[in-house]
Parts: sequence; C-alpha cells; structure tokens
Amino acid sequence: MAHPTVDAAALPWISAADMREIDRVMVDELHIELVQMMENAGRALAEVVGLGAPSSVSVLAGSGGNGGGGLVAARHLANIGVDVRVLLGQEIDAMASVPKHQLDILERLDVSVSDDSKMIDGEVVVDALVGYSLRGVLHGRRAELVETIPPAARVISLDVPSGIDATTGEPGGTAVRPDATVTLSLPKTGLRDPASTGELFLADISVPPRVVKRVGSAPAPPFARGRVLRVTGR
Repeated sequence: MAHPTVDAAALPWISAADMREIDRVMVDELHIELVQMMENAGRALAEVVGLGAPSSVSVLAGSGGNGGGGLVAARHLANIGVDVRVLLGQEIDAMASVPKHQLDILERLDVSVSDDSKMIDGEVVVDALVGYSLRGVLHGRRAELVETIPPAARVISLDVPSGIDATTGEPGGTAVRPDATVTLSLPKTGLRDPASTGELFLADISVPPRVVKRVGSAPAPPFARGRVLRVTGR
C-alpha cells in the first residue's frame, strides 16, 4: 500500500520539549490518555512494518511509552499471523504501568517474550527502545540489543531511532540506524537527515490541530488524506 505523501516544508518540525508539552496537554487538559495514544501509535507502526509482508518480526521494547507502542504493534502483527518475538530492554519490574499492561496482553496471547539479545531474529527488527525522551546514552541491555541487530534485517524505529537526540539528531553513542522511522504526531527536528532515520513516515495519534498550534509554525499534518503519511523533501 502506497501511503500519501507530505512535503517536509509543509510541516511544523518540533523539539523534544515541544512534544513533551503536547503530551502534557493531551493527558492533563484533554484527558486523552496515554493508552489511547499508544494504541494509535502501535497500529500505525504495525501498518508500516507490514508493508513488506514479513513472516517474522522481532520487537525491541523499552520501559516507557515508546516500548508500549512497540508492544501494541507486536499484538497487531501477531493477530495477522506474523511470527513475533519481543525482546525487552529492561527487567519487567522496571516498566511503566501502561507498557507493562501491553506486555501482559502479549503474554496472554502466547507471544514469545525474552531478554536475551541472542534471540533477535526475523526479517524485520522493530526498534521501540527509547523515543524522544532519551537522556544521555544507551547502556546496558538496551545498548546490547542495538549492537546485536542482525545486519540483514530491515530495521524500523518508532518515533525516534534509539540513541538519537530527537531535537539535534546527534547520536550519543550506540544508536540505531534504521531503514525507516515512524514518527508520531509531528516530525522532530532531529529527524531531518535521512542517513540517520531512513525513510520517514508520520503517524496520527489523535493530536487535535488546536494542540499543534501551540507549538507549530505550520498547519497540522493533513491526516485527512491518511493516518500514516510518507514525508518527502527533507
């Protein structure tokens, strides 16, 4: 399926701080909860992952909202018959409550869950370890997972490639270099360089245009043309 395109120049590009403000407004003022946005993000991610009709996918999942979106994608992919395995970037007890709930669903569906980096396999590897909230560098199990991604796999990152600063685009050490990135709501300024992000998709997670106006210098993305857009002209 070919996604509608949108030119990069027609979009508001935002910083990590801007995205934190959007998330705050969504939850605190509009009462659109994290679990709702996470479901939208994961469904969009699964749609992009499924473009090549892979038979097997490994999902690398972190502890926060980014990891939760990856877990939602894992569920949607498993529902259509893809062989999915989840590799956790941390102990289960270190996960936030909403991503942990998504993990519980997968375990009830008998989706394979492991913390062993040697278990990474599949035609596609989904990077859902760290999103725009990255501070410092990847270390420990998360860095190990990134370093053991099979070279032949197609890699798709959720929101921001793990290890890349969402605002500056700079890697802080170990970083994912994906074939494609599915960023959420609005593109981050650190995603301008295709060498760092691969092909860039923009996914609607139900952020209203009135919220976009608070941080954007351009109109809201034209999601009426499709809930996932391919960004061109970077």
